[in-house]
Amino acid sequence: MAKQVKTEEYYVAKASARYIGIPARKARYVADLIRGKTVREALNLLTVTPRPSAVPMMRRLLLSAVSNVDRKQYSNTDNLVISRINVDVGPIMKRIQPHAMGRAFRIRKRMCHVSIGLGEM
Repeated sequence: MAKQVKTEEYYVAKASARYIGIPARKARYVADLIRGKTVREALNLLTVTPRPSAVPMMRRLLLSAVSNVDRKQYSNTDNLVISRINVDVGPIMKRIQPHAMGRAFRIRKRMCHVSIGLGEM
């Protein structure tokens, strides 16, 4: 079996957020919505998206990636595109809620890790 070599991709800027208190399944809906869009289009989409993960998580992360751009090389950020956005599953906090007849009901509070890579058009 051949060993796979992971190629390092080049990004203008990267940003990541870890241990976000939103399930990865719900965050992937928003990530799929903005993947491949320009930064300006993505910010406009995120402001009107009714999903709860759009504003607090994805918009702040996208603005963080834009602020990580090296301003000396890339003076114009209008031609930046979201070339990579990954939503990975994080840890699960397990809580117990009492139920009838002495039983316990388990509540799973899921988290996710999100990373964004910006590239040029």
